[in-house]
Amino acid sequence: MKILDRYIVRKFLSAFVLSIVLLLFIIIAFDISEKIDDFIDRKAPFSAILVQYYLNFIPYFINLFSPLFVFISVVFVSSRMAGNTEIVAILTGGVSFRRMLYPFILTAFFLGLVTFFLQNFLIPPANQKRLEFEALYVKKHIPVGTRNIHMQIAPGQYVFIESFNFQTRKGVHFTLESIDFEEGMSRKISADVASFDSISGMWMLTNVYDRRINDSIESMHYYARKDTILALHPDDFNKEAGNVEVMNIFELNDYIAQQKMRGADNVSFLLVERHRRIAFPFATVILTLIGVSLSSRKTRGGTGIHLFFGLSLSFAYILLMQFSATFATNGNMPAIIAVWIPNIVFGVTAYMLFRIAPK
Repeated sequence: MKILDRYIVRKFLSAFVLSIVLLLFIIIAFDISEKIDDFIDRKAPFSAILVQYYLNFIPYFINLFSPLFVFISVVFVSSRMAGNTEIVAILTGGVSFRRMLYPFILTAFFLGLVTFFLQNFLIPPANQKRLEFEALYVKKHIPVGTRNIHMQIAPGQYVFIESFNFQTRKGVHFTLESIDFEEGMSRKISADVASFDSISGMWMLTNVYDRRINDSIESMHYYARKDTILALHPDDFNKEAGNVEVMNIFELNDYIAQQKMRGADNVSFLLVERHRRIAFPFATVILTLIGVSLSSRKTRGGTGIHLFFGLSLSFAYILLMQFSATFATNGNMPAIIAVWIPNIVFGVTAYMLFRIAPK
């Protein structure tokens, strides 16, 4: 790297780190003021607050605001350089605009890799510890139960439970059907109550009717109680238990495959989350190119006007991301298209701004 490259990278990273640190102080201050009563009432140890909660709280918010503050840092640095006539000196010194972009893009690429690593590998276990702390020391809503559960637990095996209570781990009006789409239903087990034993991992069925069909010959058996092992756990009914925040990319892929097999209604949301984890880091590079192209021209408004346009574009990107994700989750738009639309739109915008930037 040449002196100019090191100079730009140092200013870029310094502005980014400073802005993130200042934001974290503000967020932590507001979070402490909101949760201080819960910490005191539940006698949370100071070491747990500091290490288990806030130390795992920081990576989550760094990743959440990273592209936004990368963009703001780029706009701030390049605008200051333009205001101090540094960019004019660089260009008149024989350095092309494209060459001047290299340290910006290199730094953005590095920060994008950091973002990818954070959200796919570091943040999920950190979120697990943070959520465990919140469950112990912060008041949270505990789900009581759910109703009308329809689920495929294995190929050709379908479960229906009319209502399930998470506290007692009991379900009412349980049905297990074995169905072959060519030959039809071969077995149906019905029970008034299905209880899960967390020690043995078995389901205890009471007042059980076991109906079997084999070559048009039907048999029926009754059991006062029947214990069985199923590929089913009470956490499968609890949407909060399937929290994607605590899953790394490999666990998320496995969970998506499982939910597809079970015919769950949240597959679109999960696909959006998976593609977002891949597409989100690319926003760092795209927004960096926009920021440099937008703020490299010296204007009368200086840094202020550049920051205004920069923030407007950042919020437009976030808004477009939310809109497209909503269409994928609640509509018929494929998740991969919905997630990549903001990057495509702003990628085209970045190219146009780069073409008209002063050379």
